Amino acid sequence: MTEITLAPKTALYQKKRFLAIPRLGEMMLFLVTACALATNSSVAYSSVTNNSPTKTASNVHWFESFKTSATTEEMYAFLQALPKGGDIHNHMSGSGLPEWWFELATDSSINSGYQYYTKTQVKHCQPYGGNEFGGTPYLMMFHTIQRSTYEQLSQCSKSEYQPLTRLSEEEKNGWLNSIRLDKPYEGREEFFQRHWQRLGDLTGNPFIMSELLVKNMQAFGEEGVMYLETQMGPKGYMDPGGNPIQPNIVADIFRHRLQEKDAKSSGVTARLQYAILRFAKSANEDLKDAYQFVDKNRDIYVGVNLVGREDNDKGHPLRFLNTLRELRKTTPTIPLSLHAGEVDEPNQHIRESLLLGAKRIGHGVNLLGDPDTLLLMQSGRYLIEINLVSNLLLEYINDYSEHPFPEYLRTGIPVALTTDDRGMWDSNMTDEYFTAVTEFNLSWEELITLGENSLQHSFLDHKTKTLLLKNYREKVKRFEKKMKKKLEKKPLFEPKYSKYSCRQWQLCTKN
Repeated sequence: MTEITLAPKTALYQKKRFLAIPRLGEMMLFLVTACALATNSSVAYSSVTNNSPTKTASNVHWFESFKTSATTEEMYAFLQALPKGGDIHNHMSGSGLPEWWFELATDSSINSGYQYYTKTQVKHCQPYGGNEFGGTPYLMMFHTIQRSTYEQLSQCSKSEYQPLTRLSEEEKNGWLNSIRLDKPYEGREEFFQRHWQRLGDLTGNPFIMSELLVKNMQAFGEEGVMYLETQMGPKGYMDPGGNPIQPNIVADIFRHRLQEKDAKSSGVTARLQYAILRFAKSANEDLKDAYQFVDKNRDIYVGVNLVGREDNDKGHPLRFLNTLRELRKTTPTIPLSLHAGEVDEPNQHIRESLLLGAKRIGHGVNLLGDPDTLLLMQSGRYLIEINLVSNLLLEYINDYSEHPFPEYLRTGIPVALTTDDRGMWDSNMTDEYFTAVTEFNLSWEELITLGENSLQHSFLDHKTKTLLLKNYREKVKRFEKKMKKKLEKKPLFEPKYSKYSCRQWQLCTKN
């Protein structure tokens, strides 16, 4: 019989080789195997690896059998329907799909009356030598501002901007693509120095941010995610007139939005982290404010996160050690997570983050270079928030074969798959799971452990965490029972593909 390769584009399926058999025989083999799985009989089948011993259905888990027969489309559909626990490393300002941003920015009935303008031309209104490395570089296209900011510009500068509602189709597509990381030449610098800055005043509207939160909850709910713990601080917001909105009012806006019917019906429980830009001059004072604020708003805020590029040395972890020790003298425990190990060079940022009191580490890509800390984290006390798509697109790895995720997973370090800035990747949680399964050949037990870890190591209160874990385990049992029956017929499910899955694996929604 002739050997053929099935479903290229993913590492797992590139490695698998299948025996070509007549279509009728293939159907009969599938039906016999499915029946055997359902009745726990001992029908034999051939392994997909060359020269492997013959196994029986009674001693092979049904998921392993499914992996050997599933197409890429079927595997994606399966993983989209899988209960997934929580997304616990999520930047809300980076999790809005470009189309969501545009919809919210141009509909004043949703965004509470704000009007927005974006830069579509450069007319040299600023003198030569303008700041091209600050928060708002002059030559940056599609920088978006609200009307109160626009009114303060010179007439020349105003002529460089136009209302978002009046963009041509070409300009609109340019605007959407400007906050989407999808080109081969785009990477870390484009992301950190342009994507966020282009959003401009949009991230200062608490009503837009609360709507993005609910849109994420709804989208995550559709793919089996039960919990969202997002980084969404209460500072830096302004009203349509450009006046600051006090943090307690912002928290009330978020709190109220989470109580509305569409948020609750998403099936996703949401909590917020107070994020602090670690390399800002005011970072230590911001940390003090954050502790005080979270302590007073524990119903929706569950922790603090120190964020920002680690290659900016002003944000090194030990900068915050004395401040945190002082705060812990007077403030009941507030969970802490740090972005650490998201850097190319070997360093001890992860160890230092644990010294600060962090219970979770965001990224942790360079942990293998610190064996002592690696051994410490195998105790199971700390979790690493794994961001597979992000790490590849931001070039912290060149290829998934370099990613330490399977080493962590299979040496006892708790890990969970998370999406980071999914709006800028145009991805979803299923993409993270699909990457993990196809690149690292996850077992059923490993898949389920990922979801359980995300809830067990969440910053939720004990009562809510216990309830979500119970619900997760029950959903997994129902899903497994359903799948054992559903494998007897196809199609399994109708997947909803992301733009990322279309670019990465050519899994695209058909028009």
